[in-house]
Order: sequence, then C-alpha cells, then structure tokens
Amino acid sequence: MRLLVRLIGCALLLTLGAKAQAADHAPLVVYDLTHTASAGRDPVARRHAWDEQHLVAALQGLANRNSPQLYVLFVGEHGKTDQYWLDKLRGSGLDGGQWLADRPIAKARDVTDLLQRFKSTYRGVVVYDEHVPATAVIASTVAGADDLLPIRFDDSPGSLYHQLVLDLAGPRLTVKVRLINADGSPMFTGNITGSAKCDALLWAVDHYLKTGKCDPTRLAYYPDAYWIDHALDVPSDRTLLCNHDFFISRRAFFFDLNVWEDESPSDDPRQPLGTDLQTLRTILRAAHDRAKGRMIAVGGFTPWDQKYTNHTGGKHEGVATEWRYAAILSSFDAYMDADAPGLNAMANASVFQHFPLNDRYPQKSIPTEAQLHARGFLDAGGKVVPHNYASIYVGDYDSAAWLYQTMPRIWDDPNRGSVPLGWAFDPEIADRFPLGLHYARATASANDTFISGDSGYAYLNPGGLVPPRKWSDLPSGLPAWEALCTQAYRRWDLRVTGFVIDGFSPRMNAQVKSTYARFSPGGVVEQISDTPASLVNGVPFLRMQRDLPEPGKAVAAVEKAFSESKPLQPHFAIFRTVLWTPTQHKQLFDAVTRERPDVVFVEPNTLFLLLKRSMQ
Repeated sequence: MRLLVRLIGCALLLTLGAKAQAADHAPLVVYDLTHTASAGRDPVARRHAWDEQHLVAALQGLANRNSPQLYVLFVGEHGKTDQYWLDKLRGSGLDGGQWLADRPIAKARDVTDLLQRFKSTYRGVVVYDEHVPATAVIASTVAGADDLLPIRFDDSPGSLYHQLVLDLAGPRLTVKVRLINADGSPMFTGNITGSAKCDALLWAVDHYLKTGKCDPTRLAYYPDAYWIDHALDVPSDRTLLCNHDFFISRRAFFFDLNVWEDESPSDDPRQPLGTDLQTLRTILRAAHDRAKGRMIAVGGFTPWDQKYTNHTGGKHEGVATEWRYAAILSSFDAYMDADAPGLNAMANASVFQHFPLNDRYPQKSIPTEAQLHARGFLDAGGKVVPHNYASIYVGDYDSAAWLYQTMPRIWDDPNRGSVPLGWAFDPEIADRFPLGLHYARATASANDTFISGDSGYAYLNPGGLVPPRKWSDLPSGLPAWEALCTQAYRRWDLRVTGFVIDGFSPRMNAQVKSTYARFSPGGVVEQISDTPASLVNGVPFLRMQRDLPEPGKAVAAVEKAFSESKPLQPHFAIFRTVLWTPTQHKQLFDAVTRERPDVVFVEPNTLFLLLKRSMQ
C-alpha cells in the first residue's frame, strides 16, 4: 500500500513538473484591454467596462497562479506602462538574461477567445448584485477561493452575463455561486446588521475567511461597484479592477469599508453609525486569528476619490482617513501596500510575482570611513567637519502601483546618477513588483542608494504593534514585525529606515525603538520626536524635516532648516520629496549650494554615519 502511494505521488509530481515546464515554454498570451478605458459617464459603457475589466482580471489571476501565462495592456495611455514593463521582461536592462525573452507572444482577440484559451483554469462563475455593490469585491474573494469568474447579474441582451451565461450561442458558463437570488432580487438586505453591505461581507467572513478558503495573511481593500453609478468623474482605470489579478491568484479576502464611526458612509447612508468600522474590525480579527502570529499584508488604500472623505462630501480629510485606517491595521498586525488614488492602477502583478529574485542585493556604494576622509567629511582626527549636511528621502514608494507607474519617467530620467539620492523603496513591493526592485538595483549608479520607505518593511504605525492596542486589545505583534524587517533588510542590504509614520497611533516607545535599532543599525528617521536627534543603543535617530514643496519653493525650505545652525558645529537634516525626478533634485541642489555653500548634500547612509560620529 505504501509503495502504491509513493508511486502515485511520484507520478503526480512528474505530471505537475511536466505541466509547469510546458507552461514555461508556451506562448505568453497578451490581451489589449485599453478599449475599456474611455467609459466616461455613459451608464451602459460604464457597465461594459466594469464587467470586462473584472472578468479579465480574475481570469488573469487564475491563469497566472502557478506561472506567467496571460499579460494585459491597460495601464498608461494606450497601455504604454504595461508595454514598457513587458519590453523590459523580454528586452534589455536586466542582469542575467531576459526572463520571458524565449516566450512567443500570442494576441487574444476578445473575451471569448480568452475564455477558450484558459478554460482549464476556471470551473464556472460567481454572479453578484450591482445593487449591493459590496458583492462585487466579495465575488473577487469567491473567484480566488473557488476558481470562478465574477460576473455582474444583468439579463439584458448585450450584457456580459447574457453573453456568457444565458445566450444559447455562447459558452453557457455554469453559475456555481450566487450573491444574488436567482430571480434577481437581493440576497443581502441588511436584516442582520442594518446594512446590506456589511451583511454581505460578514457572510463572506463566515464562508471564506474563517473556514480557511482564503489566505488570512492576504487582504485587499479596493473599491466596490459603487463606481458604476456614482463616481462619475473617476476614470475607469481607478476602479482598480486591474489590480485584482494578483490578489485573486493569492486567494485574498477583499473588502471596501469606511473607517469612521461618527458619520454614515456615502455608499450606505442608512446603516447604523459605526457598522462599517465594526465590520472592518471583524474581518481583521478573523484574519489575525487564522494567521497565527504571521503579519497580514493588505493591498489597496482608502478610496478617497470615490467615498468616505470630504473630497466626496464627507467631513473627514483624506490624510486623517488614511491615518485612522493605518492605526486600525497596525493594531491587528497588518500593514498596507498603499495604492493611494491617482497612481494606483497596476495590472499584471500576477505575472510579476513569479519573477526570480536574487537571494541578496548588496548596495554598490555604502561609504567607508576612508571614503569619508577622502571626501573631506572627516578631519585628520576623525571628527566630522562642520558643514550643514542635508539628505533627501526620495518618496513615496510604499506602493507597488506607484512604483510601477512612475519608474519609467522618474528612474529613467537622464540626470539620475548626477546627484546623491536615497531611494525609499519599501521591501514589500517585492511581493507584487519584484521586477521593479530588481531593475532598480541592476541599473543603479554610485549615487543611487537605497533606504526603506515608511515604516520599514511596509507602511504601518509601529507604535500600534504594542499594547495597549486601541482597536484590537491583542498582545504585541512586534516580534513578527522585527522578523519580517530583519529578513528583508538583509536581502536588500538596507541599513537606514527612511521614515517611521506614527500617524494616529502612539509614538514609538523605548521597546519599539530598541527593536528598530536592531534591524536598522544605520539609522532611523522619525516623524514625531521631542528632540531633533538621539542615539538608541548606539543607533542614530533623526527627526524628519518638513516635506519639500514644489521645486521652485524648496530652496527656501532647505535654507530655513539650517537658519539657526552654528558655524563651528556640524548639523544634519533629512527632507522628504514626493515623486520628484532626479532633474528636479539636481536643480534644487544647484540652487541651494549657490545660495548656501555651507550646505552639503549627501545620500542618507552617509548622513547617518556622520551623524553617529558627531553624536559619539
């Protein structure tokens, strides 16, 4: 009997291996989805765009679960961002050969062609109810867990549901899961919580999260189908349906909820106050309980361009809403991959997730003491020469989507390498966009150094990891965070934590600071601190200066930071820029040094080495 089991097991492994090998040499199917990007305000066009984007993203997630098979052109004008990265995968710029260079390209004609090509990856469909918009994101949860395709219920001729499910001439896909009654009436009515939206999400918690059908360490906060009839000025790429592919491939749990309890959310104005918030806490607690000590990754961001803030008629500002959300996540050992509105669309992460990374990425230019002497920063006695030392935290790259969209413009800027910069790429970006981090390291100049973004491995509030934890009352999650950061800092050769965001959580206490000192021995930048600089177990902590405004006004901001500096002492400051190009940084450096030759710009690793030497 044991021999039979072993033989069956060996045969299964050989079969799976043969299938994987065949998939690695099969054509890479490319589908152009850009025709759905111009839906405008027309209700029929918006529904067609939503339906096709949703189905294609789910199919892509299922098809790419084990290896890259389906690539989509959608993000950027006429899909140029997606094409840029496909060219990188098949062309130049990557060390060690081009990953997909030997894969022929096959172009799919339409959705029906796609369904035929990848019919072995799905078992049927999950049908949802646009009148309970939350069922759209629940359908993505079900799609990943049950290998199904999400389709909005719409029995009118010409709809995707009619074409794929009802039409006798179509593929007649089987409905496996319904999130709407067969007659089209709502399955979720609010009879439990007073909110149909929250009833539906709690049903999904019971059936998919608590049962283990979803990965409890992978959540996704993306807008639901409210966009179809309400967010009329929001373009269709910011539905973020194109982002679903990765999370469906990873069997993530999706949600879209408000974080405030003092006003009803605009997408569900009749719910009892705080129902959304309580539902969010229920989801996070269920995930935490099943994660069993592992950190929880949450893709997405508060959709302030569509709901929940004063931008769309609420009373809370966007940053305050972000900080409330971050504080809640942190209390449950969760961090975000912050796809903030504006640059938040990212297709093809289910392809990129398979990109083979190196075990380690040593930095090219961490300064030594001899180099500090040679550059005139240390005198003959080893003391820091008194200058005003300034450095730049080049952000914001705590989102794989932001890096995906901006890297072609910012990283490829012709002046990159002409000035010393500290690129703040969060290590967690490697989950969805390992290609981007690899490409940056492969093409970095001696002036391109790397630090972590906020707040280490990823965006959370570290003060929310330790008791008392307002939103969860859970024990400390700090050991799990330290383990995650330690491993990532080693792989990416990071020494400096570029920015710790406290937000609405408690500040870092002594225990949290000691933890950061262990995995970030080069230095730590604080958002809030009673002192400009301090040493914690021999590691320098430095308070962040103000964010620099647009380049034309930034010179005065840098000069002001050093306005009270004493001429015979060294002084240190780090500034944050958001989406500046190297050319803009060079213009700033040139302008400042013309006005203030006592200001010396260095990259952050050098800044902290000098700061530590000065403080010691």
